[in-house]
Amino acid sequence: MTGFLENLSLGVHVALTASNLLYCFVGVFLGTLIGVLPGIGPTGTIAILLPVTYGISPVSAIIMLAGIYYGSQYGGSTTSILVNIPGEAASVVTCLDGYQMARQGRAGPALGIAAYSSFIAGTIGVFILMFLAKPLAEVAIKFGPAEYFSLMILGLAVLTYLSHGSMIKAVIMATLGVSLSQIGMDIVSGQLRFTFGMANLEDGIGLIPLVMGIFGVGEVLANLEESNDFEILKAKIKGVFPNLKDLMDSVGAIIRGTFLGFFLGILPGGGVVISSFVSYAVEKKVSKHPERFGMGAIEGVAGPESANNAATAGAFIPLFTLGIPSNAVMALLLGALMIHGLGPGPFLISEHPEIFWGTIMSMYIGNIFLLVLNLPLIGLWVKLLKTPYRFLFPLILFFCIIGSYSVNNNIFDVFVMFIFGIVGYLFKKFRYEPAPLIMAFILGPMLETALRQSLRISMGSFEIFFSGPISVSCLIIALFLLLSPIFFKKRRQMVRKMS
Repeated sequence: MTGFLENLSLGVHVALTASNLLYCFVGVFLGTLIGVLPGIGPTGTIAILLPVTYGISPVSAIIMLAGIYYGSQYGGSTTSILVNIPGEAASVVTCLDGYQMARQGRAGPALGIAAYSSFIAGTIGVFILMFLAKPLAEVAIKFGPAEYFSLMILGLAVLTYLSHGSMIKAVIMATLGVSLSQIGMDIVSGQLRFTFGMANLEDGIGLIPLVMGIFGVGEVLANLEESNDFEILKAKIKGVFPNLKDLMDSVGAIIRGTFLGFFLGILPGGGVVISSFVSYAVEKKVSKHPERFGMGAIEGVAGPESANNAATAGAFIPLFTLGIPSNAVMALLLGALMIHGLGPGPFLISEHPEIFWGTIMSMYIGNIFLLVLNLPLIGLWVKLLKTPYRFLFPLILFFCIIGSYSVNNNIFDVFVMFIFGIVGYLFKKFRYEPAPLIMAFILGPMLETALRQSLRISMGSFEIFFSGPISVSCLIIALFLLLSPIFFKKRRQMVRKMS
């Protein structure tokens, strides 16, 4: 208990320094802003801002980037309620009842319950994270190279399984990501691989140009095709504090959404999106009046908003304890840790407690900032929604170019960014999700290292992956997830033939 209190005291000391408070505020403000503006999203924003973190301390960088992530979940509900357009994918479900409440003159209570439920869920989620992460990290220390390899394979398999759309496309993207990570110098032999005689590729493809191209330039090109002329609710917003009946109707949804969201957020594959949909389905199922859902039920706002905010806290569990990201945003945070020379995984908490505990305590402070920011500034967010995209997109491109160039002061990185920008646009057009590619690209070197270490220990025998219960379990589950769609497809075909 003494050690826990000491760590808590360390986290408070780190989070309350003037610089970290500033970076926390900047992160949650930017997160809210990009959550309000439909378009680039937290992944693209973090990708653009990664170069900015080079000149600041690792803990400040993670505090700011984490603030962008959980802050975007707050902001996404504003557009869902006022415009019926989700600022974030996780806020899609909020449109169903939030916009209907706004049309009924209850935009204030809808925005209010979204903010309060987000605050409560985010705070409880961080509290659970604080108690679960360290014990899990202590278990993870017992993992060897074979267990890590199998666990990373399982993580990629779960991500492809939970991807929206074709699983075959998700597998292709993951394979492409691992392939791209192999470009450059072999970490063991020093041999050059897949460089095609180009000196600029000897160090491999940079993470910054890759993610800025796919999530920044690619998003801009894709959004230019879409019409963004939408009608903003013109009615005056008042009464943002829900009445007693609203609170009583919402309390169960908030509690259920919080715990559902947190534990679903741990799973690889966009936990915030899945958790909001599952929470909505659960609330509709347990409600005594399910017919109200889709017609302005406040539980339909409170549940999903609680779930997606709690899921952001849950997503940090595999990152901090195993060094394995659960979604594209966590993959970028993993990249940020590696950029600062920090080895991700179970030793991060013990060797760099200021990173973990400082981030944890900053998330408490960030949730308070978000509550203060969201309700008084609703008028400002409404005005920002009117920003013409012809002004917004050139600014995004400008920051992408500056960010890509500034990493190595190399114009080649800018060309790489634009190439992957076109590739990212094509991914959007043909419905290929980039998240498996980014995760596989970042995990690729660690996956290769774990594989080679395992084979060295076993003198080249693959039996090492089947000798331990953890490794075997991970591989069996991964194989089941990859093959189950084929089994279910065959089964449906047989049922059709029999009927």
